[in-house]
Amino acid sequence: MRRVLLLIIPAIASLLALAACNNQPSSGSGPINNVQPIVANSGPANEYFDGAFTSVTICAPGSATNCQTIDGVLVDTGSSGLRLLSSVVTVALPQQTDPGGNPIAECNQFLDGYTWGPVQTADIKIAGEQASSVPIQVIGGSATPTVPASCIGTGLVSEDTLDDLGANGILGVGLFRQDCGSACTFVGASNPGLYYSCPASGCVTIAEALTRQVQNPVWLFPQDNNGVLVDLPLVAAPGLASVNGSLIFGIGTQSNNALGTAKVLTVDFNGEISTVFNGHSYSASFVDSGSNGLYFLDASTTGLPLCADTPLFYCPATPVDLSATNVGLNGVSTPVAFVIANADPLLSNQQISVFSGIAGPNPGGFDWGLPFFFGRPVFTAIEGQSTPGGAGPYFAY
Repeated sequence: MRRVLLLIIPAIASLLALAACNNQPSSGSGPINNVQPIVANSGPANEYFDGAFTSVTICAPGSATNCQTIDGVLVDTGSSGLRLLSSVVTVALPQQTDPGGNPIAECNQFLDGYTWGPVQTADIKIAGEQASSVPIQVIGGSATPTVPASCIGTGLVSEDTLDDLGANGILGVGLFRQDCGSACTFVGASNPGLYYSCPASGCVTIAEALTRQVQNPVWLFPQDNNGVLVDLPLVAAPGLASVNGSLIFGIGTQSNNALGTAKVLTVDFNGEISTVFNGHSYSASFVDSGSNGLYFLDASTTGLPLCADTPLFYCPATPVDLSATNVGLNGVSTPVAFVIANADPLLSNQQISVFSGIAGPNPGGFDWGLPFFFGRPVFTAIEGQSTPGGAGPYFAY
């Protein structure tokens, strides 16, 4: 099942709207534990493939004891913000409300579905890092207001249960500080309709201030707050049942997250780079650990046959070696060699859930999903945060 998790990402202009706080590399009194274990496997629903999962601890704001640790949370560099299924949240969290006391909810839109649920506040603890009083989304649940027609009308499917989402939540550690940015701070046609006030009469779209939007927790850490490094080992054919790796917080803030020889590819206001393939440049391209495959172009462009039973994937008779070149907005380029395998036998093997050669169509661009990360440490720098490679946002590898 295709799980492409890319959030509608905000304009870079939003970074200028906040005061210049938390915009420096680590400035604490000394190193802290900035390494969070991750595992790529079939996930908590035992139905996922090429998904990287971790655990997150949430607490009622200001509490050291009213906390819980939730595992099976998808690590997603293609979105920003923590989202948790209400079915796994046992800690009572404060509900965000409007000036009239009405609850605030969010319709968060990914490429393959939407999540609907209230915006609540939690302290977030991961490894030795903590972000305090962070707006998060709690997905679904019996107490959640009725989904408004404008949310359902996106044409996307609901992903409000474990069976639908395939994870207990999503940890968005992507390029941006908030999940929407400046577009959601105004009322009008340009508002993408993510945030809602929900009185008894029904939910209506509202303008949501930057500080009240669901936040990328990393930029709120006291240190190691300028980005993340996802480090996963190489996965050879025919794949593995699981593979362990690390989510490392900060870029150039400690000895374990130096950029080294990684090339910095800056992104446009949509968080996208260009990919040059067969002499053509495709500007709607991005790097996203939350996508469970390499999704690029279409069968007529690539010449790769689609699977007869699952046309969401490519099924060449034998593995195909391909190459492309990723180019940042800054003009920096770096080649990428990749292999596309026949998805049918891979997906039919119930003992294997981590593959390097899974791919499918994405007309007009390249979605460099989790297989891109195997054997290739990838940095994601957050907008407005200072790093040794310059201010984010950018990808580097």
